[in-house]
Amino acid sequence: MSKKIQKRDAKVSRELIITHAKALFSEKGYASASMDELGERCGLNKAMVFYYFKNKKGLYESVMREILVEIQQAIMEENKKHQTPEEELEGFIRTYAKYACAHPYLPSLLLKELSDSGAMLPDMLFSSMRQLFALFSDILKRGEEKGCFHDAIPMILYFMILGTLNLMITTKPLRIKAAELGDIEVDTCAQCDINDIADYMTDKIKLMLKGCE
Repeated sequence: MSKKIQKRDAKVSRELIITHAKALFSEKGYASASMDELGERCGLNKAMVFYYFKNKKGLYESVMREILVEIQQAIMEENKKHQTPEEELEGFIRTYAKYACAHPYLPSLLLKELSDSGAMLPDMLFSSMRQLFALFSDILKRGEEKGCFHDAIPMILYFMILGTLNLMITTKPLRIKAAELGDIEVDTCAQCDINDIADYMTDKIKLMLKGCE
């Protein structure tokens, strides 16, 4: 009985650390994230954090791995619901947008990694990022084979979609602040929710690819 309780507590503690680490790394980045602060947020001492994770780098790798695996699984499950490449493309955009909005640490961490050329990503996690890109590329390939998509350059479109969604989510507080100032008459899309943004991206990308009528 005691062993089962101990195992359950260990699992809960590990998940608690991962959850708070996602928020901390997204707020402060890898270099500035303090393991002492993480321990305080979790209600655990730093030694307990390192009991479950060998070191700070190991914890960061676990966080990024979990994020990338979750979004890949979500997109693959979404793809099972669709019959055409156009539907799959829309599903990719909407699933990523929904997941990133619900988990704002995702766009923040990915933007930090991309701006730093993935310096903190080991080969295993770099491979996970490539797999997400491969899912997207396969959708475009099927679309070209069926005559639905034309002149698709996967990498450019991939960064257009993920870059736009990531930036729209991470810059929302700034866009709201800019709209409140009202000194310049420009639309900052301060009131756009993630569905509006996904709709816009889906329509524009389909238009660029000259989708089926």
